[in-house]
Amino acid sequence: MIAVLALLLVTAVWGVTFVQVKDAVEIYPLFAFLAIRFAIASITLTPFAARRMRTLDRRGLVAGFGLGGLLALGYTLQTAGLARTTVSGTGFITGLCVVLTPLTALALFRRRIERMAWLGVALATLGLAMLSGIKAGSTLGDALVLGGALAYALQIVLMERYAPQYDPLALTLAEMLAAFLGFGAIALGLGELSVPHGWTVWGALLVTGVFASAFAFLVQSWAQRRTSATRTALAFAAEPVFAGLFGYLLAGDRLGALGWTGCAVILAGIVASEPAAAGAFRSAVGRERG
Repeated sequence: MIAVLALLLVTAVWGVTFVQVKDAVEIYPLFAFLAIRFAIASITLTPFAARRMRTLDRRGLVAGFGLGGLLALGYTLQTAGLARTTVSGTGFITGLCVVLTPLTALALFRRRIERMAWLGVALATLGLAMLSGIKAGSTLGDALVLGGALAYALQIVLMERYAPQYDPLALTLAEMLAAFLGFGAIALGLGELSVPHGWTVWGALLVTGVFASAFAFLVQSWAQRRTSATRTALAFAAEPVFAGLFGYLLAGDRLGALGWTGCAVILAGIVASEPAAAGAFRSAVGRERG
């Protein structure tokens, strides 16, 4: 339960940075922003993780860089798809990572998924559909976003595989370095790299680099030593819930009744998937009926 709560804290951090990132990328190129974000994340982790990098054997380095590459691929495909399809469609298809994660775990490692976890997946998918409205977009755009969701699912499943085997700090630093190199190459190829100016951009870079990247993915590495890939994906499904909440508080966004109901259904899915929480809920219901 502690691991899931830690992952929910991560999704809250991601949710609160949505407004900052949206403002920043309106005045600074996206892939340059991502390159510098993960450079800051790497710099943040280096003083604590540099010596621990020696604990990674060749397989560990490949795992860390592979995980970072999947992150970069997911962001890239999602961004390319967003340019060709609707925002709501992008949000829902990205959220299908909740479904793709247990299916990927089952296909790659024959990982058995508990019934309550499948119930959580179903509820979270329904909630995401309600939250986004599922407005139709282009076939190519939707396919690119789906590819991004699959990359995220693979990252979560493989993290479950490798996190228990390696030091979390070392594994996370390798992951951040790989993402930085990937986004840096894209930004250079597009001719986007330049020195950022203004607090809007630098503030977003520092917050996302330190808290939404270095801290967030370190927590993921730590938590996935203790919980499954499916529950990790379900916790991450709460990201649009927190984005909606902080968008309402900080930017005046309005979700409407259907959107807020979707948020509640997503959270119900997370609770249903967690054995301790589900057990407490069933006990409470039993006492009520008694």
